[in-house]
Amino acid sequence: MAPQDKNTPPPLPEPLRVAVADSHTHLDMQEGTTEEALAKAASVGVTTVVQVGCDLKGSQWAADTAAAYESVHATVALHPNEAPRIVLGDPDGWSRQGAREPGGDAALDEALAEIDRLAALPQVRGVGETGLDYFRTGPDGMAAQERSFRAHIEIAKRHDKALVIHDREAHDDVLRILREEGAPERTVFHCYSGDADMARTCAAAGYFMSFAGNVTFKNAQPLRDALAVAPPELVLVETDAPFLTPAPYRGRANAPYLIPVTLRAMADVKGMTEDTLGAAVAANTARAFGY
Repeated sequence: MAPQDKNTPPPLPEPLRVAVADSHTHLDMQEGTTEEALAKAASVGVTTVVQVGCDLKGSQWAADTAAAYESVHATVALHPNEAPRIVLGDPDGWSRQGAREPGGDAALDEALAEIDRLAALPQVRGVGETGLDYFRTGPDGMAAQERSFRAHIEIAKRHDKALVIHDREAHDDVLRILREEGAPERTVFHCYSGDADMARTCAAAGYFMSFAGNVTFKNAQPLRDALAVAPPELVLVETDAPFLTPAPYRGRANAPYLIPVTLRAMADVKGMTEDTLGAAVAANTARAFGY
């Protein structure tokens, strides 16, 4: 692929016949306006999006955007990588907030109180993305991550909202903490990254598994094996846009309008028609997020 292609948005896919939802997207990190993104998505049958918060600013934006657009629902949270930055500081300014001083546990408590306030809003349908990320955060940040994750579980349960989980290289600990705390009634593994055995464990617990564009990647056979055993009534589809663009567009910016590409690949794996899987996914997303 020539380098200039990286900047060319992938073409519009053939529209879906059954309207579905993008269960996890980051419109605030995508090019163009929210109106454009939603119109483009709707033109191919993606009529609903769940806009996910990762920090205080993003969570407020998600809540405001969901209040402004009927087709947008919000989730609010401190991302697992955000919690250690609040507690320990962020000298490199890696996140969107820029460089930060260490705030300690008091700063984390303050941020969690703000998430709690936002979680009470009616247009906020979920608490997340929260969880554990052992890929980006080293041992020094794990305590802050875990404390934040446990607090988010409590907030989700108290407000009766869905819990949206970010689990990166931390499967056993995520599942253990959900058992210890007691998972909310509706729990979603965003960008599901476990294997078939873990999918069986999630299914037994009634957890939703949301699959992203990486299910189409050549090296993702374990993900396809997991999707194959995941019960159709617990499967969601997402973009995680602008990340995880499905093949053959890997490396370009993702957006909600590319959901049909991933959904069709998923239908092939599950041996279902795209309409049957689409109808299941649409119903599941509404059930998971209570809209």
